[in-house]
Amino acid sequence: MSSTTFGTANEDNAHLSRSESKAVRRRSLALLGSLIRPVRRRFWLTIAAVVLSQAARVAGPALIAFGIDRALPAVSAGDNLPLLLTGAAYLAAAVATAGLTALYVTSTARLSQAMLLDLRVRVFRHTQRLSLDFHEKYTSGRIIARQTSDLETLRELLDSGISSLASGMLFMVLTAATVFALDWRSGLLLLAAGVPMYLLARWYQKRSQIAFRESRVVSARLIVHFVETMTGIRAVKAFRREPENGARYAGLAEDYRRATVRSINLNGIFQPGLVLIGNVCVAVVLLLGGFRVLSGDLAVGVLLALILSAKRFFQPVDQMAMFYNSFQSAQTALEKVSGLLQEVPTVRPPGNPVALHDAKGTLDFKGVEFRYGDGPVVIPTMDLHIPAGQTVALVGQTGAGKSTFAKLIARFYDVSAGSLTLDGVDLRELATADLRRNVVMVTQEAFLFSGTVADNIALGRPGASRDAIEAAAAAVGAHGFIRALPEGYDTDVNKRGGRVSAGQRQLISFARAFLARPAVLILDEATSSLDIPSERLVQAGLARLLKGAGSDAGRTALIIAHRLSTVETADRVLVVHDGRIVEDGTPAQLIGGGGRFAQLHGAWMDSLV
Repeated sequence: MSSTTFGTANEDNAHLSRSESKAVRRRSLALLGSLIRPVRRRFWLTIAAVVLSQAARVAGPALIAFGIDRALPAVSAGDNLPLLLTGAAYLAAAVATAGLTALYVTSTARLSQAMLLDLRVRVFRHTQRLSLDFHEKYTSGRIIARQTSDLETLRELLDSGISSLASGMLFMVLTAATVFALDWRSGLLLLAAGVPMYLLARWYQKRSQIAFRESRVVSARLIVHFVETMTGIRAVKAFRREPENGARYAGLAEDYRRATVRSINLNGIFQPGLVLIGNVCVAVVLLLGGFRVLSGDLAVGVLLALILSAKRFFQPVDQMAMFYNSFQSAQTALEKVSGLLQEVPTVRPPGNPVALHDAKGTLDFKGVEFRYGDGPVVIPTMDLHIPAGQTVALVGQTGAGKSTFAKLIARFYDVSAGSLTLDGVDLRELATADLRRNVVMVTQEAFLFSGTVADNIALGRPGASRDAIEAAAAAVGAHGFIRALPEGYDTDVNKRGGRVSAGQRQLISFARAFLARPAVLILDEATSSLDIPSERLVQAGLARLLKGAGSDAGRTALIIAHRLSTVETADRVLVVHDGRIVEDGTPAQLIGGGGRFAQLHGAWMDSLV
């Protein structure tokens, strides 16, 4: 299934055709089967425990009937053994019920946790493997929902819901069989009472499902509004939006209250209805059975067993119906997770990878053409040669295609036609480890992960020594401010680098790139979001980084920038327009040529004035 299908139709199966719905269900069942397979022994043990526990639970009324009708008369005749055996059997059945129930409850919990552990790890690893185009199309909030709320919904059902449903259904079947074995006429009465019970349950399920979905929708709107308000609190205060936002939140909260009350009202009808049907059934069994006892057609013990069984027959229905909504929600969650796991990476590892341990950094575009998916051509057919050790700047207006070039070189995307090679090896054939080691990109976001400054610098070389980490930081001018942090290189950056400024985060990312020692270094808008003092700080570090990535080091640097101050250090400038390279030369040549770069440079100089 494509990303588009997963992102729209799969969110609401009502939009799917019957064949598509069947395919989704088969996919979900296949996922569930793959989760059960590694723990199938515990699964069958749990099933056996459920069956045996319910059988022992149902045996109680039958033993009571035997004790009253057979054992007590035997006592009157001087034989105490039947009564003792009956009492012992009843006690054994009670102990077995308790023990087996505890066994299947704990076994179900362990089973569900093992399955969810497998699924959590599988979802995380699979999401990491998916290509960049998936993550750019699929919102991060929905990915988070797959890993959190959807898996939590599955956990609730697997922990207790399935066992309750299975044990309840099995108990009702065994109880009905026991009633038929004791007296088939009473069994027919029980089946007759099952008809209104079934109709009431169906009525509740249909309406509660609608109410439940409405509640989920309103709840999601409520959460989204709260998160948006708190995330954009500065804009809210700047434009004095507190009253409007408060009124909207109150309206959404009222909608959520109404949806919740509707669910409660449905339950207020359903539960008393079940109690009424059960009590009427017990009363009819007692009335008809009593007349039959008086006529000698039915034993007293059997009547007592029938009354107990009829009363207990309806007990699981309430709990089973209450789990119906949880089951529906879990089924939807399973479908969404299975849809995510069905996504396939568009950028796949090579089947027979070519090793490139010591790359020089020569890049060649040969007849390269690129488009995003089935969209229009973004980069028309192009040939380009970038020799090893050259610092190349890509400039152009926003949307010209500069970042697309960088994503192709980093192999975030594969070319649609032609070939892109590193030292003569097509990137699609290059071993993944060698590609990641030889091509490193520094983005404008300068993302820092939770952990220490040293851990973040060593991201590209996890085994690097502290001396190598500090040398890399010193090489880009970051050593001084890092030493000034509360714990130096052991300072926890926390909250995406919240303890360091934007310029300092960028310098840390430069140190990370310097330590990785790539053959090709890509700087994508590395200074675009910085203020002037931070930009100057980063520019100094960038100059050191590019010096380390120059011809002496045998590395290639590709700089993408709007601010032309970064471009001045480049050996070569490529001006990109509509995915094409329209100018190619040194900065001095292009400034004197009067073309697009000269115009951009002139506008930049005017902005400085």
